[in-house]
Amino acid sequence: MDRNVRLAQEALGILFGDAYGRTLGVRFWDGSRVRGTSERFVLVLNEPGALRVALRPPFELSAGRAFAAGVIDCEGELESAVDALLRAASDLPTLRKARLWEMLRRLPRAQLPALREAHLHGGLHSRARDLAAIGFHYDQPLAFYASFLDESLVYSCAYYDEGIATLAQAQLAKIDHTLRKLRLRAQDRLLDIGCGWGALVIRAAQRFGARAVGITLSQSQYEEGRRRVAQAGVEDRVTIELRDYRDLGDERFDKIASIGMFEHVGRAKLPEYFRAAYRALQPGGLFLNHGIAAEGPLHRRMPSFMERFVFPDGELVHIAEALAVAQDTGFEVRDVENLREHYATTLRAWVANLERNRETAIAAAGDQSYRIWRLYMAGSAQGFRSGRIAVYQTLLGRKRDDGSVDLPATRRDLYG
Repeated sequence: MDRNVRLAQEALGILFGDAYGRTLGVRFWDGSRVRGTSERFVLVLNEPGALRVALRPPFELSAGRAFAAGVIDCEGELESAVDALLRAASDLPTLRKARLWEMLRRLPRAQLPALREAHLHGGLHSRARDLAAIGFHYDQPLAFYASFLDESLVYSCAYYDEGIATLAQAQLAKIDHTLRKLRLRAQDRLLDIGCGWGALVIRAAQRFGARAVGITLSQSQYEEGRRRVAQAGVEDRVTIELRDYRDLGDERFDKIASIGMFEHVGRAKLPEYFRAAYRALQPGGLFLNHGIAAEGPLHRRMPSFMERFVFPDGELVHIAEALAVAQDTGFEVRDVENLREHYATTLRAWVANLERNRETAIAAAGDQSYRIWRLYMAGSAQGFRSGRIAVYQTLLGRKRDDGSVDLPATRRDLYG
């Protein structure tokens, strides 16, 4: 047996314990194979130094780099592989960690190719830096996003109501669920903060008869969103603008939605974000804020895979912190719904689409982007399934002077 294969096998045995050779299999760079008795995935090591580069501190970033570079790979259920690696790394006793690192040091070093990592400049969450952060993630070629999203290009948690069979149906159900929560009516003026490619504002006009404004910082979303508005024939009721939420000026809206943008705001900017929404909302109006939240303790950490490769400057807070800032701004909390199981299902659908359309995705954006998005979406599915993270829809109201808000007495209308 190749000496490095033997060392890698011993290292994997230390890391995974009883799971090695049972729920996971391994294929080595020389073609040799360890088969699991009930394997859900196969860890692929493509060169002798793969484990040394993948498991060095900081673990999450190093493993992500190795996967993005193709030094390690996974066949089968990538979500299960992420789960197994996270559990093994978190449960490893100190003595076994020392043994593992000693074993890894005996493996050769692996040289990684240049990778597309975010190294942003300027003040955190300054306008220029936010613009660069949004561009880093969202300005991939449209064909790449189309390889895993539904045809309306909705890039947020879907809503798997009863009787829903497809991702497209679930995304439409999410949009309608959101607009029903806002009790959107004909001739209401709606603002969508972080409108993506325009699906929500188009639906607001077509089904509900509203007048809608969508704002985004992504040039590619702005251009495609405007094209889709024209294609849908709703240019007289819908506009999409390249605009920062901090630049709303004196405009006022009856309803406001923010779907999947909240994670980009940053903890220090939460008061400014909620103040901007509060000023833009008419008294009596409603604001639906939909965002991912941290569950469990927050720690200062080394840069993570998500921060470097996926969502630079993204920051999650606890739902309690977000609600406290909203209330301090003047909002009244009227409804809170956790959709984390829905997001796990959504992400699995995206991963399945991406893997099925692998060639199209790589042709559009390259192998690195394909690998990064596959890992980030599978890892996020594991996070929502396990409860490490959650996604909340929070309905906030701006009270009139007499205390009233445009809401019925019960939630019955949402499910009628």
